[in-house]
Amino acid sequence: MNDVIPVTLLSGSLGAGKTTLVNHLLSTADDTELAVLVNDMGTVNVDAELVADGSELDIDDGVAELSNGCICCELQDDLETAVVRLARDRSFDHLVVEPSGISEPAPIAQLFTTESRVAALYDVDAIVTVLDTPLFLDQFSDTTVPERRGTDADRPLSDLLVEQVELSNVVLLNKADQCTDDELTEARSLVGGLQPTATQIETTFSAVAPDRLLGIDRFAATAIDSLPGWQRALSEEEAEHTHDHHTENHDEHTHPDEVYGVSSTTVCRHQPVSPDQFATFLRELPTGVIRAKGTVWLAGSDTRITISQAGPSITATAQGPWIASLPAVDREMYRSNRPDLPWHDEHGDRRTELVFIGTDYDETAIETELTNTFVDAAAAVPPETHPFPTEEGEETVLRAP
Repeated sequence: MNDVIPVTLLSGSLGAGKTTLVNHLLSTADDTELAVLVNDMGTVNVDAELVADGSELDIDDGVAELSNGCICCELQDDLETAVVRLARDRSFDHLVVEPSGISEPAPIAQLFTTESRVAALYDVDAIVTVLDTPLFLDQFSDTTVPERRGTDADRPLSDLLVEQVELSNVVLLNKADQCTDDELTEARSLVGGLQPTATQIETTFSAVAPDRLLGIDRFAATAIDSLPGWQRALSEEEAEHTHDHHTENHDEHTHPDEVYGVSSTTVCRHQPVSPDQFATFLRELPTGVIRAKGTVWLAGSDTRITISQAGPSITATAQGPWIASLPAVDREMYRSNRPDLPWHDEHGDRRTELVFIGTDYDETAIETELTNTFVDAAAAVPPETHPFPTEEGEETVLRAP
């Protein structure tokens, strides 16, 4: 066994086929000794029972289970303890972590890359997302099937599905047998637009050769070519203007980039938007836009707002003050620590920077309608009320499924 143990992190909605995949790997990965850590949201760890029932392992022999919570948050300490104990007490070649279907993969990956006790023992090999492909398509279609929508009343499923895909190295388009060829093509397009570098594999009952998932060394926490589609587009835009110190506003810059049939449009201006008009613009985004993400400068406000749209859901989060609004000493100290921070001579870091990713949507109309929300920074008067959050960390739902 190697000194550092490779780890595969699984993500995917409830019922997508993660447990089926785990059992498939346990029964077919003949040359690899697997340890599996599974987590369920109930008081009885159903997934662990299913894994044990589907393999030759006993529930306490190679399967460590955590119950009563999500391992990326409530049971973070328990997860750390469990994986350290596994490495200490058992000999195995590869760890597979199957979290609850409503877990985000990023915090789990961070545990294996930033926590010294764990990072010294493990190395993330890949993040694999198992998609319920028909459900995934439902989330971004004109007619959503209500009874198939949701696993978490506090958060739209489309948000979670998008984030799981965006952080993936490999995406299994599971339940492919329930889709037509056109639907599979559409699913590939959507996944490709959200995460261009992910390997896509069509599966039925999560059946895939183990060597396509294990020991593939695909995870790179900071690699630029692993960025999600939206972040890649914004990074390219920022690179163009990082060292721009002119006083004039930038006009819109659109970079249509056909990736798997999905185009992206990026808009960047050192100019504020009217809160009410911008909120209306967001709520009326066409269904062809599957993902919108970015930072917004609200007229009359010193609070930086981030926007996250995933299919039918749109949320706005207050991230704290613009650096340009801080006292001079704090502002200069922050800038000295962030020499690559995009900075405008007049407006500093205040900017509206958004990317839109979608298929079959009118890019020109998006640009025009967004342009109509911009207002003059000097003449902008803060509205008495608006639909966006004002306190740091506060989140507002602008459109719900």
